Amino acid sequence: MAVVALISYAVYLALAFGMRTLIQLRRTGSSGFKGIGGRPGSAEWIAGVLFAVALAVGAAAPVLALVGAVEPIGALDTTVVHAAGTALFIGGLAGTLAAQLAMGASWRIGVDEDERTELVTHGPFGIVRNPIFAAMLPASAGLTLMVPSAVAMLGLVALVVALELQVRVVEEPYLLRSHGSSYATYAARVGRFVPGVGRLGTG
Repeated sequence: MAVVALISYAVYLALAFGMRTLIQLRRTGSSGFKGIGGRPGSAEWIAGVLFAVALAVGAAAPVLALVGAVEPIGALDTTVVHAAGTALFIGGLAGTLAAQLAMGASWRIGVDEDERTELVTHGPFGIVRNPIFAAMLPASAGLTLMVPSAVAMLGLVALVVALELQVRVVEEPYLLRSHGSSYATYAARVGRFVPGVGRLGTG
């Protein structure tokens, strides 16, 4: 299963990051990648670093499992759990790509304070405000269940913390500054990662 997980992770990176970056370059002339922002030690910087760590650990988990360097978590190392993980991954990958497509030219990795992009509220963005991240989480959880180990769990936790920080501390304040009442109204109506949950003004 470790081989399948490693191939799946490579496919995810190739499609969700590599292919999407190339599409963005062709459409806009920019990769959309803004890098790790904020001063070292700030919440913004920690979010960026944790995201990079989560990606690295996510790749390392199946490799370490493949060479026998880490032991699987026994209770989760079953055919049923592996199958559930595979289904979660496939659904998460499909959701990520669909949300990226819906975001169009506004797609970015990171925030540039000098940029003003269109506020996307249609399609999956009408269901949750952060559908790309919302889909990324089950994809990562699926990969974790495919090779359930302490290392894989650590990568998943790092990703969850990174996305929460990125959205709450970096992106939401930026969008409020950029779009003002339009974003405030939208965020009061649409949940953060889950429909109806995390609407602006409700936590």
